[in-house]
Amino acid sequence: MNRDLAFVFPGQGSQSVGMLSDLAENFSIVGDVFAIASEALDFDLWSLCLNGPDDQLNQTENTQPALLAGGYAVWKVWEKQGGAKPAMLAGHSLGEYTALVCAGVLDFSDAISLVADRGRFMQTVVPPDEGAMAAISGLDDGQVMDICSKAAQDEIVSVANFNFPGQVVIAGNIRAMKRAMALAKEAGAKRTTLLSVSVPSHCPLMAPAAEKLKNRMNEIDFAPADIPIVQNIDAQMRSDPEEIKQALISQLHQPVLWSKSIVSMNVQGIVKIIECGPGRVLSGLIRRIEKNIVCASVFDSASLNTVLATC
Repeated sequence: MNRDLAFVFPGQGSQSVGMLSDLAENFSIVGDVFAIASEALDFDLWSLCLNGPDDQLNQTENTQPALLAGGYAVWKVWEKQGGAKPAMLAGHSLGEYTALVCAGVLDFSDAISLVADRGRFMQTVVPPDEGAMAAISGLDDGQVMDICSKAAQDEIVSVANFNFPGQVVIAGNIRAMKRAMALAKEAGAKRTTLLSVSVPSHCPLMAPAAEKLKNRMNEIDFAPADIPIVQNIDAQMRSDPEEIKQALISQLHQPVLWSKSIVSMNVQGIVKIIECGPGRVLSGLIRRIEKNIVCASVFDSASLNTVLATC
């Protein structure tokens, strides 16, 4: 085990049509992983990732298993190539489930079915035209939290993701969201951007989905973690399966403390982080959180070989 190394796994927003195609051409295990996922879902997940269309891949109930399978496939390639074992794992939002599979907490096939159901629960509790998410840049966390309180009125809007100092994501009812975005601009925000997502994740609107998720999780076995997981809701490291489960349920309707999670890892001796899965979103966030952490992304053969040579 490399005690100064952690792996992180991306959440929604990192998916794209054609993702991991290069890695699949060079490592058959990628196809094997997606074949297991497709069997669990009863449709061809790899074909959707490879060919789209975008609007179907971006539906939450499809995006979540696609990213879980993608992150896990990269992890399996890393293992097959003899890559170092990390001391900690974490995932951003949905990516936390990928981390749990890689840590041995969840069986991969069970996790695929679970996150597909998670996506359906999330999709059904808030109609598509009633919820939204937006990124707010250029204000401190306290300012945005105050703005959300003022904008909510009789609706819901709150911080969903604390991504890095100076950028947060808010979520809630669309009308309250628009009020918050307007107030943020008045307060001097550099940018307010509506996100292309189909559900308002990590806010109180997801509480009914969390209750459904709790019932679904009771049907699945959770094992102790082989590698400790730093979880989103409080940036605390856990290995106990019951504690992990409870944190996952809370995660659905509480904010993702990503910035705090990275700081916590660094305090515990992590100075190298590898983003495992499609895209480079998390690497960009980490560089803005802790400049003394060396981070890299593995998503194709070239990036894999580069990172293997340095770890």
